[in-house]
Amino acid sequence: MSRKRLIILTPAIAAVFLLAVILPLSSSPKPEPAAAAADSVAAVCLNDMLDDTLSAYPELDGMDGRIERFMKLWEIKGASLAIMRNDSLVYAKGYGYADEEKGEKMTSGHILRMASVSKLITAAGIMVLQERGQLSLQDTVFGEHGILNDSLFTAAIREKAKFGITVEQLLRHQGGFTNSRGDPMFSTRDIIRQFGLDGAPDHETLVRCVLSRPLGYKPGTWQKYSNFGYLLLSMIIEKTSGTDYETFIQENVLHPAGCYDMHLAGNYYEDRFPNEVRYYMHAGSELCEEYNMSGRLVERCYGANDIHALSGAGAWCGSPAELGRFVASIDGRAEIPDILSAESIAAMTEYFDSETYSLGWNDTKPDGEWTRTGTLGGTSALVKYFPDGECWIMITNTSTWKGPGFTRNTEALFRTCRELYSSSLPACDLFNPSSYCSM
Repeated sequence: MSRKRLIILTPAIAAVFLLAVILPLSSSPKPEPAAAAADSVAAVCLNDMLDDTLSAYPELDGMDGRIERFMKLWEIKGASLAIMRNDSLVYAKGYGYADEEKGEKMTSGHILRMASVSKLITAAGIMVLQERGQLSLQDTVFGEHGILNDSLFTAAIREKAKFGITVEQLLRHQGGFTNSRGDPMFSTRDIIRQFGLDGAPDHETLVRCVLSRPLGYKPGTWQKYSNFGYLLLSMIIEKTSGTDYETFIQENVLHPAGCYDMHLAGNYYEDRFPNEVRYYMHAGSELCEEYNMSGRLVERCYGANDIHALSGAGAWCGSPAELGRFVASIDGRAEIPDILSAESIAAMTEYFDSETYSLGWNDTKPDGEWTRTGTLGGTSALVKYFPDGECWIMITNTSTWKGPGFTRNTEALFRTCRELYSSSLPACDLFNPSSYCSM
């Protein structure tokens, strides 16, 4: 293979590629952006334009082999990897199967549940609202002057400390909520039994039930990872914007970032999007009772939990390539315009100490290394932004028995591959496929 690759485009195809960069839009049904509607411009989604052959370099065969051996070791059916350098997408490729039963290979254009990586998207939505003056991170959440000042929430509160919970405390997992009675986002059956509900609670009912329970600590004095806190942030976005969470995020966060093929995932295989993968549990995983008390036994990844109801805490699905585009839009680099101000990005990535969660990110270090992880039944996701400007993103469609601990193994894979193959990554930009790709 030659050391340089030129993607040759006819004028018509070049125009399509240009639209893909400026206004990407998925072929699956979704709201059309206002600007595109005004100009009557039909755009093309990045996922529709990517082709794994664009990342097929013999010089990187060794890296592919390492990833494939890693997948075999952990019995992963399929994985998708995207690598970004200085806001340029230099590598995007699928490995294994998107749907083994159908013989469908994983590609860079498939979308996958990203689990708690969703929290980074939700945090960006909160920062957008703050920049518009519609809320402040210091605003309280409950009570007469809180954002969620609904009477049914106020009536459920018996502890004064709950009236002091702020938006920032929810972002940093400091709201006082713990999982001493199980994570409320993943213990729906217990909540139905405890509160005598007729079925799975909607968000308002769930919040009312959880607010009737005592806090685990005084808000702001400690931190405990809380999916429930990010559900509250999703509801804050809805209340403040007057728009449902998914629509607001798509139109005000993802579309401006150039991401048009991200959606809140469904609960079952039948609910998947046209280019969404099939999810798999690890060997030995047992069937579970369906989340809604139907009595049916289901796979944990398809019905044991109400994935869609996770909302901004963990329900988004998308491709690593588009996720990279989103990260490029909130990283403070000049190559791709950011959707947030420099002040908001600095706040999201500010380092306090090793014990304090960043805003949306799991962890940010003083040297500029940022981490965001996600784990659900049937998927594992890792976003690793390195100080030298590289960002590696991998999402799998298979659980492992190690659960969240699997992240450490993926991080080790990233670091090994960076050490051995980073210098061989192409100097191209798959966000703009009309460019030269040179090795």
